[in-house]
Amino acid sequence: MDLLVREVQPNDAAAIIGILNPIIETSLYTVFDTPLTVDAEREYILNFPQRGVFHVAVRFPKQTVVGFQTMEPFATFTNAFEHVGIIGTYVDLLYRRQGIGKRLFEATFETARTKGYEKILTYVRADNAPALASYLWHGFRIIGTAQRQAKIKGTYIDEIIIERFL
Repeated sequence: MDLLVREVQPNDAAAIIGILNPIIETSLYTVFDTPLTVDAEREYILNFPQRGVFHVAVRFPKQTVVGFQTMEPFATFTNAFEHVGIIGTYVDLLYRRQGIGKRLFEATFETARTKGYEKILTYVRADNAPALASYLWHGFRIIGTAQRQAKIKGTYIDEIIIERFL
């Protein structure tokens, strides 16, 4: 598959929602529990932190957005966490296991280093074995479990806390 990984643009909002909302609707892979709107996503893109990293994976020749990855500063209330980012990765349900995540991780790691990040942290649903395996394959390591971290449709979900040093 021919892929281009590039920085997000505001006009990518509809494609991102087209990927994210079906994932949310499964109630299986993310702790997001409410579908998002194109307008809300466009605002999110427009107001994304300057030090953040927001990439989309575009499939050619059709120029279809098939995945995206965001990394934002872990916290902005203190400079003590300036070196830490928090990451999220989403691949279209129809295009999983085709190397899209790998390309997104490569681009994000490279950009994150240039922006002064030294460490990436995230949370993965404990029941999302494919996502956890992908993160571990990309050099993350498990550092703990947040028990009953999310509650979706009345069911508690643990989250695995993972990190990677750049």
